[in-house]
Amino acid sequence: MKVVVLCSGGMDSVTALHWARREHDVRAVVSFDYGAKHNHCEIPFAREHAAALGVRHELIALDFVERLFASDLLKSGGAVPDGHYEERVMKQTVVPFRNAIMLSIACGFAESAGADGLVIAAHGGDHAIYPDCREEFMRAMGEAMRLGTYAGVQLLRPFIALNKGRIAAEGARLGVDFARTWSCYKGGAIHCGTCGTCVERREAFAQAGVADPTEYASQAPLPPKPI
Repeated sequence: MKVVVLCSGGMDSVTALHWARREHDVRAVVSFDYGAKHNHCEIPFAREHAAALGVRHELIALDFVERLFASDLLKSGGAVPDGHYEERVMKQTVVPFRNAIMLSIACGFAESAGADGLVIAAHGGDHAIYPDCREEFMRAMGEAMRLGTYAGVQLLRPFIALNKGRIAAEGARLGVDFARTWSCYKGGAIHCGTCGTCVERREAFAQAGVADPTEYASQAPLPPKPI
């Protein structure tokens, strides 16, 4: 299948890119700059992996998101909270309907680029906090994409039933250099080690038994999963 891959530069989407390169004909990689605090940290890694695989990379600016949407993930929002990634406070980092917006744009681009598939790295660990990462949403969005395009663009979500630990294991098997990926939502010089995405990243490597190449500002004990 000819596919376009959504790739932020994080460990999940970079792994999805390498998976897609093995399984399909990757026509392009798409990243979005929507005003998140960490976009400047992660997007260069998406570009780097696309170049390493010899694949076209497109960066699409969504500046209206930072101006109009409410989320602490955005530069216009408040501080990114620390803690376990499944804590209710992490809902502060949800960008409303973000995946629907990005998938709609990427779907139109995919059809224009001659692709009939679109790959997204949404996974099981996202389900607790992000409603637009859940399988129910993805099925509905995939059906809309299929019905709304002449190409019948299919939404491929290879990691939807996996947790991040299993994605880390898959990435290691595919030879992904995780040192060349970014997770921290705070967007500092190095990963903070304490925000929800850093906690999830640290936990994933531990679960997978894969060496974590990341430099963290804090290696404090991981917080427990909420009951």
